[in-house]
Amino acid sequence: MLEAAVNGYLVALSLILAIGAQNAFVLRQGLRREHVGPVVAVCAISDAVLIGAGVAGFGSLSAAVPWFGEAMRWLGVAFLLVYGALRFRAAWQGGEALRPSGAGSAPLGTVLATCLVLTWANPHVYLDTVVLIGSISAQHAPHQAVFGVAAACASLSFFTALGFGARSLGPVFAKASAWVWLEVGVGVTMWALAFGLALGT
Repeated sequence: MLEAAVNGYLVALSLILAIGAQNAFVLRQGLRREHVGPVVAVCAISDAVLIGAGVAGFGSLSAAVPWFGEAMRWLGVAFLLVYGALRFRAAWQGGEALRPSGAGSAPLGTVLATCLVLTWANPHVYLDTVVLIGSISAQHAPHQAVFGVAAACASLSFFTALGFGARSLGPVFAKASAWVWLEVGVGVTMWALAFGLALGT
């Protein structure tokens, strides 16, 4: 059970850490200290819903279609390898600095609508949560629920730290060199997870 919880937390955290439009948006709101709480809540709740769907749905579908679990396992391996390679490529290219926009203040409704679009209209979020986390959770039977809860907690803790800690993190992650090391770390983690998933560990 403890292993499932630790792995669930680390898997989700590794996936969320990669630079993306959603993270840039949360960081921007945090640096501006504008609607940070609602933005963090939308991101965390959305991830929790998707993770729950992945963990619950994957188990049910695997039971109904025996070959589905194995197919998704290898799809997860391929996705992790490609995802890790992309992170290494980003590091090789020098990283990407996240700089908040200097635009004026936006109303809460507009901010939340933007956050929802960045979250739910991104096809990668479904691969990360429903497919990838769902497939990895099946490797921790019968503790898939523990894996899923830990993954959701990782999302909540990351977005909380990013949003409310952005004021102090901003000067560091405005530098491309900081993202180079982050990208390398995420790439290594992704490949390690891929090999573990391929070996069924």
